Amino acid sequence: MPDHSPTAYDVTLCAENLRTALALHGITLPSLRVDLPSFAGTHTPPAGLIALGNCNTATAQALTAALRKTAAEQ
Repeated sequence: MPDHSPTAYDVTLCAENLRTALALHGITLPSLRVDLPSFAGTHTPPAGLIALGNCNTATAQALTAALRKTAAEQ
């Protein structure tokens, strides 16, 4: 993750990477999306949330890495 606050593009890319990693395991989550109102919140700095239990981008990236690693090992 960049050293700056994530932009809507960064969070969208994170969500798409997570969607791709989940697909490697046959998992489709139609509700997986960027929660754009989270950018307007009072978080300092604005973090942007991924609507998957509203995990933050760091959690989504960790999940993506773990799913990809597992898929590569299979």
